[in-house]
Amino acid sequence: MNSLIYNMKRFYLCTMMLAAFISATAGTKQLFDNGWKFTHAGKTISVDLPHDWAISYASDPTAEATNGTDGGWYPGGKGEYRKMFATPKGEIVKLHFEGVYQKAEVFINGQKAGQHAYGYTPFTVDITPYLYKDKRQNEVLVKVDNSELPNCRWYTGSGIYRHVWLLTKGNQYIDEESLYVTTPDIHTVNIKAEVVMKDGSRKPITKTLHVENPHLWSPEDPYLYHTTIEAEGDVLPVTYGIRTIEYSAEKGFLLNGKPILINGACVHHDDGVLGAMAFDAAEIRKVRQMKDAGFNLIRTSHNPTTRAFLDACDSIGMLVIGEAFDGWRTAKKPYDYSTLIDSCYQEDIRAMVVRDRNHPSIISWSIGNEVIERKDIRVVHTAKLLKQEILKYDTTRPVTEALCAWDRDWEIYDPHFDVLDIGGYNYMIFKHASDHQRNPKRVMWQTESYPRDAFRNWKLVHDYPYVIGDMVWTGLDYLGESGIGRYYYDGETPGESWRDGGVPEWHGAYCGDVDITGWRKPISHYREMLWKDSKDLYMAVKEPDGYRGKINMTSWSVWPTWESWNWQGWEDKPVEVEVYTKAPEVTLYLNGKQIGKKNVDISTEFKAVFSVPYEAGTLRAEAGGKSVTLSTAGEPAQLRLTADKPAFKADGQDLVFITVEVVDAQGRVCPDAAIPCEALVQGQGCLMAFATANLQDREPKTSPRVTTWKGRALLVVRSSKNKGKATVSIKSTLPTAKLTIK
Repeated sequence: MNSLIYNMKRFYLCTMMLAAFISATAGTKQLFDNGWKFTHAGKTISVDLPHDWAISYASDPTAEATNGTDGGWYPGGKGEYRKMFATPKGEIVKLHFEGVYQKAEVFINGQKAGQHAYGYTPFTVDITPYLYKDKRQNEVLVKVDNSELPNCRWYTGSGIYRHVWLLTKGNQYIDEESLYVTTPDIHTVNIKAEVVMKDGSRKPITKTLHVENPHLWSPEDPYLYHTTIEAEGDVLPVTYGIRTIEYSAEKGFLLNGKPILINGACVHHDDGVLGAMAFDAAEIRKVRQMKDAGFNLIRTSHNPTTRAFLDACDSIGMLVIGEAFDGWRTAKKPYDYSTLIDSCYQEDIRAMVVRDRNHPSIISWSIGNEVIERKDIRVVHTAKLLKQEILKYDTTRPVTEALCAWDRDWEIYDPHFDVLDIGGYNYMIFKHASDHQRNPKRVMWQTESYPRDAFRNWKLVHDYPYVIGDMVWTGLDYLGESGIGRYYYDGETPGESWRDGGVPEWHGAYCGDVDITGWRKPISHYREMLWKDSKDLYMAVKEPDGYRGKINMTSWSVWPTWESWNWQGWEDKPVEVEVYTKAPEVTLYLNGKQIGKKNVDISTEFKAVFSVPYEAGTLRAEAGGKSVTLSTAGEPAQLRLTADKPAFKADGQDLVFITVEVVDAQGRVCPDAAIPCEALVQGQGCLMAFATANLQDREPKTSPRVTTWKGRALLVVRSSKNKGKATVSIKSTLPTAKLTIK
């Protein structure tokens, strides 16, 4: 951890020094997020980016023009963003958009300057010809059209939800997109780029570095190097990591020559309670949550992620599969990427690869996910086209794709698999043995798996070198795909999330190891224990069937299990207690009395399960010299506020995430507390979101009101641009809770 902190401090210091030097010698790159006027549904408001207009609405299955059950019943529509600005100094002026959902058109002073369709890839517009040359203020207008619905299978958000940058350059400059860093061996770093000349022509430039004693990048030690490349008076900062990847059916996956088992998480692009708004702090937090949960890889399902996300993966230490698309030519939804692929795939693959190829965290590119046209022989041609497009810009990483079947026809995929360097299996890894027999050289990883199959999938990767990893669906709960991963009680809407009409009570997916407030579910602790060589100890309690109603499971669900010993009304009835450990023996006590002792090993799936007649008090489990307890909480006494950091930057972009817990007089969380709360943020901050992990709650995420769920909620505060303090007050039937953030 000390080396990680040192490395991050070093990175920020170098970045600041380089930015100051570059600004003084060449062009500039300025954040262009503040001071926009946004118009939607006849109303105009002032906004600072990132902005997602959909998340400010209540999820409403009765409303017209929503993205349906897939989009969490949130609205789409059309919106316009306007901003006035002075003509910058510089021969060339561009606007760089990190992401707009979707179908963006950019106008400068009434003239169309550019457009971009796909909502998940960055694009740049040269606005030089349209700027006023005198002192008049310029107007930029960005039209956003997300009215063709449904166009996706999850919550997309709507608007300019990622950063915008104003770029100025001289009449010759180093093209940042041309930067390409490769390490053909651990002692050699090749840096290539292109200089754009006055006449529009390009001149290649190179820089080769010899590294005598390389400090290799890995998830355990994410060391980054920093340098520059210079030409024609321009200077470009370069950040890179040195690492090697190898893979084979015989040896598995090797990082820096050492075998590594891939414990991966699929993660969607939204940031939970913030919707699609991609603040750097939220993206960093998302990576940190996955790291803390024990994962070593994230698959960016099913679209390119953000720059800040990958920067965080580089500096925190997280492997990444960068994925381009969900589907191809045959539609999954009426207005999805199938309507864009022929006209946009080259532009979008280029945008993803040239932006992301210098990140050491990325170890593979993925070209698709569960394409519908799997039985059409032309699908192999499409796979080849997409792979060839990637290889135009990067030849240093394997190409994969996530394949799946909805019937018994699986072997028909063999020609499709032959296109790929690593075969991606969605829920189909049980086919590994017969596939390996047919093709002993095929390298496989399970690109999606069911959460409750954690042990089986860990053992598979552990036992078979040609199966190099598993990626659970999903690492985090997310908005959209309403009801996937849910359990339900008798009397509630039955069936899977894809049932006719969807599951209107839900607006999100509950299949994540971590919920949208950041609470790690027991399955998360179990999965981490399996993949780590440690003697960690964790205890949770399975909700008794019938306590709140008869429990029904769905395909992606895990039995509702809680860090709770509050089961009032269930006295003397059996409750199952689960203890997860790799220690050889577990002893369980209730109120000081030994309940039982059990051996634990691979045959018990590293679980000790005890059936305990419920009695209020304290459970204690002991194993391997460690102990954990769960105690019955008393009546709610107060709210406890815990910020993820004591201070935030006065830049209008930083966030503080505040966990709100209902606790009893002894400070124990009340696991069933449902307390209506109202938040007030004063001073140098504003409320961005206040919500719980309850994906059936209809209160807008941006509302100051929430009712705690399972005794918890999450409040997100955005900093202002002025130094000072932000004061948070939360009123309820309990004493008002306050917290001050510098």
